[in-house]
Amino acid sequence: MKTLNEVLRKYDLKPNYYRKNGNVTIVDSKRGKFVLKQKKETLDESIYKYLESRNFNYYPSMINDEEDLYQISEYIEDIQMPSDQKMIDMIELVALLHYKTTHYKEVDEDDYKKIYEDITNNINYLYSYYIDVISIIETKVYMSPSEYLLARNISKIFASIEFSRGELEKWYNLVKEKRKQRLVVLHNNLEINHFIRNKNSYLVSWDKAKIDIPIFDLYKLYKNHALDFDFEGIFRAYEKTYPLLEEERKLLFILITLPDKIEFNDSEYKMCKKISRQIDTLYKTEALLSPYYSAKKENKPYYKET
Repeated sequence: MKTLNEVLRKYDLKPNYYRKNGNVTIVDSKRGKFVLKQKKETLDESIYKYLESRNFNYYPSMINDEEDLYQISEYIEDIQMPSDQKMIDMIELVALLHYKTTHYKEVDEDDYKKIYEDITNNINYLYSYYIDVISIIETKVYMSPSEYLLARNISKIFASIEFSRGELEKWYNLVKEKRKQRLVVLHNNLEINHFIRNKNSYLVSWDKAKIDIPIFDLYKLYKNHALDFDFEGIFRAYEKTYPLLEEERKLLFILITLPDKIEFNDSEYKMCKKISRQIDTLYKTEALLSPYYSAKKENKPYYKET
C-alpha cells in the first residue's frame, strides 16, 4: 500500500475512508470521492487525449499525471435502471464513440490476408480439436454427463465451424481488392458493468482501449452477454447511429458463430454448465443471424423499421 499512500498524499486526498472493490480502490476524501486503479503496462493514455480531441468525453475525468502508477478518476454513482435499458444506452454510446473516432487507413491485400489466415488457422484448430475430443469420448463404454451432453450436440459445433469457414471465403472475396480499412477507437473491454448511467452516460475501464476495426467491440460484448440480452435489438440500436459495412458485418457474424474451445478441466457440474452455455449460445447465434440471411436472399432490409 506504500505506493498508493504516496499517490494519496501527492494529490492531497486525505481519506475519510477507502475500500476495495475488485481491482479498484474507492477513496472518500475532503476533495470528494475518487477511484484509484493500478495502471497496466498496456494502457495507452494518449487514447484519452485523442478522445478529447474528437469531443468524446463520456468517461470519468482524471486528476493524476501520466507517470503515476495509479490512475485516479472521479467517482460516479451508478443509478439503478433495468438492465435491458442500460445495455441499449451503452451500445448507443459505443456507436457514438465509433462515429466520432472513425478514420481510414490505407491497406493492401496482405493486411486482409493476415486476418483471413488467422481465422482460418483458428477454424482448422477448432475442427481438429473437436474431432479428437469426440473420438476419445466415443471410445468410452460409459460417458460422463458432460461427455454425453457434448456428444449429443457435437453436430451443432461442427455445423457452426463449417458455416464460419464458408462465410470466411465470401468475406475474403469481398475485401481482398479493397485498399482502405475503416478504423475506430475501441473500448475493447465491453460488459454491462463497465457502463455507468447518471446525469450523463460513462464508459469505464479503458485499460484495453486501442484502435482497430469497429466490430471487435460488438464481438466482445456478445461473447460476454450472448445469453443475457436480445442482441437483435442491441445491434439494431448500434446501427441506427453507426451502420456496419457489409464486410464488417460478415466478419462479425463469422467470429460470433465460431464455438469456444471447451476443455474438460473442471468439476462435472461446472463442465455441464459450460457445455450447455456453449450449445445455447450457438443456437441463439443461429437464430440471430437467420433473419439476416433470409432478408438478403429476398433482397429485403435486415432490420425492420421501428
